[in-house]
Amino acid sequence: MTCHIIASPIGSISISASADALQAIDMVGQMEPTGPTEHPLLREAERQINAYFAHDIKQFDLPLEPASTKRGNELRAAVVAIPYGEAASYGEVARRADSGPRAIGRVCSHNPLTLVVPCHRVIAAGGKIGYYSGGEGIPTKRYLLMHENKEASQWAA
Repeated sequence: MTCHIIASPIGSISISASADALQAIDMVGQMEPTGPTEHPLLREAERQINAYFAHDIKQFDLPLEPASTKRGNELRAAVVAIPYGEAASYGEVARRADSGPRAIGRVCSHNPLTLVVPCHRVIAAGGKIGYYSGGEGIPTKRYLLMHENKEASQWAA
């Protein structure tokens, strides 16, 4: 596994990959970015993350390390299917995946691929922002939701 750290508007992001798939994307606070990487997948992940924050892309196209189970892959796909600029409740995502809200909560809380698997788009019932384990928690989730949908004033602090 190779690791690369980049700067972003939400702090430093660590990207880890094997030779052929991303294994982790973590919001790591304020760490010094590493220099340029020779790893082609890490370079592409960095390019796409920077393009996301520049509003140049709305969807990532990166090979991801498979989840540990087939069902895990299905639940992760349900989270990835939430469109850019939108949000869905744990219950909504669960219904789409023929699952339960707690299972979706587990997928989100154990998500090793933040941003690319956009668990920040999963919200609590009634439109409440809910929990977020990435970065600084709720402030990071709020930033990402507003970054994707500037019209969504309900996310403002």
